[in-house]
Amino acid sequence: MPKAARRRRGPGTGIPGISRIDQESTRTHGYFVRVGYRRTTDGWRPRHTAYFGDASYGGKKGAFGASQKWLKAVAKAGGRKVAKPAPKKNARGRKRGR
Repeated sequence: MPKAARRRRGPGTGIPGISRIDQESTRTHGYFVRVGYRRTTDGWRPRHTAYFGDASYGGKKGAFGASQKWLKAVAKAGGRKVAKPAPKKNARGRKRGR
């Protein structure tokens, strides 16, 4: 009996709190990170959220790496607010992808 083909997983799959967004209609491509949920009068909401766009961080790998780095920093800070890592810049000092 032939073996079933293994499905290849993309970056970000299986890491709690990191979601991939690819929405062509709004040209939105990147990773959205949510961590530390809290109860409000409207229901449960994430305590910390951040978006890491592919264009700002030099592609999928750069955005994914920045999202992981931010998630680790928030976990280490124990719930305190943490700044996002700065996007990579090109030789002219401008953000990549612009």
